[in-house]
Amino acid sequence: MDFGRFGSAPSGTRIGFENGAVVVPDDPVIPFIRGDGTGPDIWKATQAVLDAAVRTAFGGKKQIVWFEVFAGETAKNRFDDWLPQETVDAITHFRVAIKGPLTTPVGGGFRSLNVTLRQLLDMYACIRPVRYFDNVPSPMKRPQDVDMIIFRENVEDVYAGIEWRAGSPEADEMIATIARLGKKVRAGSAIGVKPVSEIGSKRLIRKAIRFAIDHGKPSVTLVHKGNIMKYTEGAFRDWGYELAKAEFPDHTIAEADLGSAAPPPGKVVIRDRIADSMFQQALLRPKEYSVVATTNLNGDYLSDALAAQVGGLGMAPGSNEGTEHAVFEATHGTAPKYANLDKINPGSLILSGVMMLEYLGWGEAAKRVEGAMRKTLAQKVMTYDLARQTEGATEVGTSGFAQALIGNL
Repeated sequence: MDFGRFGSAPSGTRIGFENGAVVVPDDPVIPFIRGDGTGPDIWKATQAVLDAAVRTAFGGKKQIVWFEVFAGETAKNRFDDWLPQETVDAITHFRVAIKGPLTTPVGGGFRSLNVTLRQLLDMYACIRPVRYFDNVPSPMKRPQDVDMIIFRENVEDVYAGIEWRAGSPEADEMIATIARLGKKVRAGSAIGVKPVSEIGSKRLIRKAIRFAIDHGKPSVTLVHKGNIMKYTEGAFRDWGYELAKAEFPDHTIAEADLGSAAPPPGKVVIRDRIADSMFQQALLRPKEYSVVATTNLNGDYLSDALAAQVGGLGMAPGSNEGTEHAVFEATHGTAPKYANLDKINPGSLILSGVMMLEYLGWGEAAKRVEGAMRKTLAQKVMTYDLARQTEGATEVGTSGFAQALIGNL
């Protein structure tokens, strides 16, 4: 299949979709974006590790057929286009992709390319597992107690991007409209709109509950600020309880219905926490939480705060998932001052690759990569960001870390 300026896709098979699930061939074509700044360094390491894991796990019977597509600075320099339509078309067609970090300016210029991709492909769930690997330096006394997976709504709330500059005619018109509806906003304010829909909330929470049931997790916690924003954040909470009761009555139980009793065997407890309280709980009692479902902005803060407890974004993977499409990505920025120095930690993108392998149903390859990560860190072989904080560590570059992982597969 031809993709315009990118040429023809390599010889492989498109991932299918039947009966609500992806159907993965033995040779799936997977588009990849190297990313900006340190992206090429961490992508090279990630590709080498993933290919070696698949080869080792399946003895050559399966392979990923990589197809390079472009976005960010590389696309701008090569095609004078920050996000070429061919990239969107390729990810849409092949359904699963992986990407390094992309440049986004703050306060002006073009909109976030990451957000744009999520919106265009309706990848409504940002999924961020946060867990600790031994020997990774952490500011916490017991980072090993953190083992959570965050399901964050990915296209509504602040990511809808509806706002008007202070003093603009549109902002003034919105202020006047709000006044007519009986509410007051200070003149000259910037205005943003925060949409939270029933369908958007329920499909995100549904995905979180299904994950908890399928993986034997004890609870799903709905995180919100419904004590203040009752019709957006509060509605998110209410819709979560409604969905659990209507669609998963045999597998879930509301915390309020338990009282002081222990949950029945096999039941997932559905509960909710106010966002500011949840931040404290995540620090003081992380063992009590496993699956978290939350609105966009809350999830943005919470997932990064949790990542800091287990070693930072360099060890934090993530995915954006919809009904038919998924894009796996490094969760950190481009770190341009380290570009092309073979220095940065590739852990985030490699672990996102683990998530991708699990999504494909290639669990044996995924287990090998995660096991190799644990073994390599146990040996205290680390990139500079971790090695400088770890006594007795052997510091290696990006490529050296990848080779250590491959040696431990």
